[in-house]
Amino acid sequence: MKHVAQSWKALLVTAALTLPTLALAADPAMMKDGMMVDHKGMTLYTFDKDSGGKSMCNDECAKNWPPMMAPAGATASGKWSVIKRDDGTSQYAYDGKPLYTFVKDKAPGDMTGDKMKDVWHVVHESQK
Repeated sequence: MKHVAQSWKALLVTAALTLPTLALAADPAMMKDGMMVDHKGMTLYTFDKDSGGKSMCNDECAKNWPPMMAPAGATASGKWSVIKRDDGTSQYAYDGKPLYTFVKDKAPGDMTGDKMKDVWHVVHESQK
């Protein structure tokens, strides 16, 4: 019985140490209703003028198209990467394309910025 109790304690300790890292391993965004959204359900967009893993949306542009910011210490995983913006902050990119929300999207699922000026596009499931 003593061996079973020790094994049980070891299992609990392992689980306690592993679970927090699993929570951090979640993707920064998810697919919902065929489009990519952040964890608040807000639609994510790409900008045609971005290239080479660099954001070209700064200043006024970034006020209207807020970048999907990455926290300090965020790292690349699979198709996800973290790019440095001109102001030194970090932004998430998917498949090399920086991601943004749109200031005029007011509720989860809104996608009013899709095809705006023919340079802003919703990230669709087919791109994943």
